[in-house]
Amino acid sequence: MGETEDGEADHITTDVQGQKCALVCECTAPESVNGKDNLPFLNAVLKNPVCKLYRFPTSDNKWMRIREQMSESILSFHIPKELISLHIKEDLCRNQELKELGELSPHWDNLRKNVLTHCDQMVNMYQDILTELSKETGSSFKSSSSKGEKTLEFVPVNLHLQRMHVHSPHLKDALYDVITVGAPAAHFQGFKNGGLRKLLHRFEMERRNTGYQFIYYSPENTAKAKEVLSNINQLQPLIATHADLLLNSASQHSPDSLKNSLKMLSEKTELFVHAFKDQLVRSALLALYTARPGGVLKKPPSPKSSPEESCPQDPPPLMRRQDSIPHHSDYDEEEWDRVWASVGKSLNCIIAMVDKLIERDGGSESGGDSSKDGEKDPSPVDSIITHPREDWYEQLYPLILTLKDCMGEVVNRAKQSLTFVLLQELAYSLPQCLMLTLRRDIVFSQALAGLVCGFIIKLHTSLHDPGFLQQLHTVGLIVQYEGLLSTYSDEIGMLEDMAVGISDLKKVAFKIIEAKSNDVLPVITGRREHYVVEVKLPARMFEALPLQIKEGQLLHVYPVLFNVGINEQQTLAERFGDVSLQESINQENFELLKEYYAIFMEKMPPDYISHFQEQNDLKGLLENLHQNIQAKKRKNVEIMWLAATICRKLNGIRFTCCKSAKDRTSMSVTLEQCSILRDEHQLHKDFFIRALDCMRSRQTQGALNESDDPETGCLTDNKPTSRHFYPVALLLVSSHLLVVWLILSLALLLAKYQ
Repeated sequence: MGETEDGEADHITTDVQGQKCALVCECTAPESVNGKDNLPFLNAVLKNPVCKLYRFPTSDNKWMRIREQMSESILSFHIPKELISLHIKEDLCRNQELKELGELSPHWDNLRKNVLTHCDQMVNMYQDILTELSKETGSSFKSSSSKGEKTLEFVPVNLHLQRMHVHSPHLKDALYDVITVGAPAAHFQGFKNGGLRKLLHRFEMERRNTGYQFIYYSPENTAKAKEVLSNINQLQPLIATHADLLLNSASQHSPDSLKNSLKMLSEKTELFVHAFKDQLVRSALLALYTARPGGVLKKPPSPKSSPEESCPQDPPPLMRRQDSIPHHSDYDEEEWDRVWASVGKSLNCIIAMVDKLIERDGGSESGGDSSKDGEKDPSPVDSIITHPREDWYEQLYPLILTLKDCMGEVVNRAKQSLTFVLLQELAYSLPQCLMLTLRRDIVFSQALAGLVCGFIIKLHTSLHDPGFLQQLHTVGLIVQYEGLLSTYSDEIGMLEDMAVGISDLKKVAFKIIEAKSNDVLPVITGRREHYVVEVKLPARMFEALPLQIKEGQLLHVYPVLFNVGINEQQTLAERFGDVSLQESINQENFELLKEYYAIFMEKMPPDYISHFQEQNDLKGLLENLHQNIQAKKRKNVEIMWLAATICRKLNGIRFTCCKSAKDRTSMSVTLEQCSILRDEHQLHKDFFIRALDCMRSRQTQGALNESDDPETGCLTDNKPTSRHFYPVALLLVSSHLLVVWLILSLALLLAKYQ
């Protein structure tokens, strides 16, 4: 129920039963919650807000005021364009690495040429899609009528922020945000053969059982190869930079600067060496060796100077040979160990030299004419230093050059071997493999756009909450998706797409940086297996963050999906079909939610946890949720309510999704809002239904039929959409009525055509 505000009356009249639901007012100005300073940041993400104001009675005959706001997000197009640009860059780099793989036997060379041809076509398609998206200058969201358009398939459907701001007479003001979006799915690709969950499983099983033309590597090994390649590309230039800084410090003859540069060089080099400890690199080297013409491995030239000649330290023990690597009579498996270990030994020589230089420098300043040192036998490193004041740069330069040469040889061999691993993934069933990659990219793009929008909104509203900020960098955020898709017909494929897309969001981490200009739109970096979203904050807001976040600590998210079909198609699925997909998704994601709860309880301070336990027993809510999932009750919407409650109690981000984020989504969001008003803000129990009707009425919320689609701007009279005698709402009461309705409908059709 809502009522026009004519004054500031605190009490309602006794004749409230005769009042009708009415809209208080409508406005388009967004509301500042944490001050006007934050508005430019929020307005950079949200666009075209539509606001409604209501008054509802409380249980103690007071008025509560409700502000409801729905906003579009420009991230609907910004994030897909950022992501597609990254895909193009990553694929071009991979294609170049395939070309630089070296000489291969005719069989593998033909496979490589075929892969490159198809990959180049894929890159061209991505470039065309990016060009078309760049031309979009109209609406800031994709309507449901456009979900089948090829040029817009990376864009989420109907991405909006639904916000409710509650002003109660006794409780403090509260904000409740829900991101509404169409289920992330590849609508243009279709669902004839199912969604990603089924397609990926089928592809992996076929690939595992057919290995006569290629070498099978598991998805975990393929992902590991991509990770190592990414680490190589990041660490090699960093090591080269720190090595140059070390030489620069040596030329300046600054001991403190030399120590700091050496520390940074040592840290990055140790990470570099550690990246090659995996057994995958050694097995890939042997596989590449056997793919060379005649089995002859053309080795790159060895470094100009061997680190063993300039450093007398004992070499580290060689890596233990693994029996899982197939033996080849002409292949020296220990050669890779020697090449790989040479990087570490080169670093040890540099450390020893720096220590000697600093020691000699300190000795000369305190009394360089001491003759006792001459009585000792000089070490090989001492023999290089003829004079204490000799140029440090000249002493370190040969060792730095050796380190770079050794590192270059390791990088060259490792890159080629791991690129050969990636060739195996692409070589099998080329069109199918690339189409699966495309489909996964499409679904992930839609899911990521919503996630980034939700993260920025949550950060904006909780920026002044120290507990939230501590939770953000200590534990991470839970992101709960409420799915309303049925397990019937095409929506099965949509749910399979959605499940994989949301699961892939675990690859995403956030990093908050200070905005250096007025451009505060987020920037995405990384690759398909690991993305970092850089969120820019104005200087004043950035300074309010904890030190860990300001120093660039990565912030992680934990996405979970709970789906309950609620429409008439779900009735058919539960009566005549299969709901095992929904049950397995809910069970799997409950385990993920339980893991997050365990981490939360372990890492957060006791006083913060006690604050949560006072609000509601989270453990009890989790147990109740588990029981409802195990109950396998038809259309068990209690799962939705419990999952949403747990998410809000844990400071999480809430999403509600259906096929197009219209009818089912709006019904769910308005029901959730009224339930919150009843449970948290003492909405009068006699006015729950009337408040719900008020939010859903055409004049306010717009619970419209398909013919009253707000996206098309077309409103028509309420005409029946079916000629049958029994309304769908009545049929949902009992499955027996549904059977009767089907029989009568069939009889009517037969009578009509006879």
